[in-house]
Amino acid sequence: MAGKNKDASLNKRAFTSGFFFILAQLFARGLTFAVTPIYSRLLTKAQYGVVRTYESWLLIAYTIMSLCLWRSVDVAKKDFEDDYNGYVSSVHTLSYIAIAFFFGLCMIFKTQVQDFCQMDDLMFYTCFLYVFTYTSMLYVQRRDKQVLKYKFSTMATLLTIVPGTFLSIWLIYRGRVQGLIGQLVDRRVIGYYVPQIIGGAVVAIVIWTQGKKFINLKYWKYGLAFSLPLIPEALSIQIMNQSDKIMIQKMISKEAAGVFAIATTISFIIWILEDSVWNAWIPWLYAKIGEGAEKEVAKPWLSVMHMFGILSWILVMLAPEEILILGGAKYKMAVWLIAPMVSGTLFRFYSYSYSALQNYYKRTQYVAAGTIGTMVLNVILNYVCILNFGYMAAAYTTAFSYIILLLVQGILEHKITGMVIVPLHKTVLIAIAYGAINLLSMNLYRVAWYYRYAVMILVVGAAAIALRKQMMAVLKMFKKK
Repeated sequence: MAGKNKDASLNKRAFTSGFFFILAQLFARGLTFAVTPIYSRLLTKAQYGVVRTYESWLLIAYTIMSLCLWRSVDVAKKDFEDDYNGYVSSVHTLSYIAIAFFFGLCMIFKTQVQDFCQMDDLMFYTCFLYVFTYTSMLYVQRRDKQVLKYKFSTMATLLTIVPGTFLSIWLIYRGRVQGLIGQLVDRRVIGYYVPQIIGGAVVAIVIWTQGKKFINLKYWKYGLAFSLPLIPEALSIQIMNQSDKIMIQKMISKEAAGVFAIATTISFIIWILEDSVWNAWIPWLYAKIGEGAEKEVAKPWLSVMHMFGILSWILVMLAPEEILILGGAKYKMAVWLIAPMVSGTLFRFYSYSYSALQNYYKRTQYVAAGTIGTMVLNVILNYVCILNFGYMAAAYTTAFSYIILLLVQGILEHKITGMVIVPLHKTVLIAIAYGAINLLSMNLYRVAWYYRYAVMILVVGAAAIALRKQMMAVLKMFKKK
């Protein structure tokens, strides 16, 4: 009885912390989506392309410079439970040392780095300050997720994103009113990132104050052993996600990068939901693996897969209206990018269930190998297809690369761990089915809008009836009393 009460309490805490974690992520990231119509109208297409490409460079930069040590926080909870805050504090210090090293290296080649990344001095220095402090945010989010607490990391997220978003909009608007059109990109950089840098610095101080450890070679060795093999994998994922915008800006134009970026905002909706659900799901998944209860995972995970497959299709069906709202008529060509983009995001999400086992058993080098190979394929395909077919081809090459990643990770999971949570053939069939439906649904853009809406209402209604019991079971699984 005591064991059951303990499990019920754990599930309740996991549900509560997971719910608030998802809520904070949805609000913070959703705010970025919500203000896109404002940015796209205040900035020119070229300026919007520059802003989004700069974001891509930041995502690549923090992945490399932090050494991905924050990812070890998930597994360290099990091995250093008695000094968990000390572990986080110590490894956090090591990330800062690594970032400082990369900053010094880039200062030596400052001119070359700025030319390659197309950054002015403000963007260059802001990049490094942001990498320092955003890394701190990643540490506290992962730490609090593992200890099933949510208040501090939730407030830290909201109190940095919200002020930055509205300050940047105000600065851009004032710039337009004053006729300072050439300064709008820099005004967005200052307004959006400075509040996050200040908030992240406060979080860094809190981490060190709570952990009270700056240097611990044992913790550093553990963190490096887990995280270093993940750097190529994490970097490859970021390159797959971001290289298309960077390559389009360099190979086609800033305006084309802006159109492509508007379309990625749509896929970002499902990306937000997928990552939020996965981040709340993974502590429960690892707990089930630790209990030897992997068989309990497959059924609810299949339900989640179908839920996101249907959601991706809804986004495809609403693409004309989404683009009109987000960017207006000048971005109308982006509508043809939505289906391959959200399909690729869906394939990426499906691959998580296979890489999770390899991460749990610390076989991270195999995760990295599969991802690196897929990234190289994606970059090559991007280059060839953009050159020969135009910038829209990048959406299709990325989707294709993600389904290859799904296949690779699924094969590696079985060969390396000897375990299978969800049979690979089931996942591939589901992925191909939803991908094909998404692409075929683009034909409905050529008919009157009410035909699309009628089809959507019928299908969503039928799916809600069919999947209602399964999804309720997933929620009850976390909220047992």
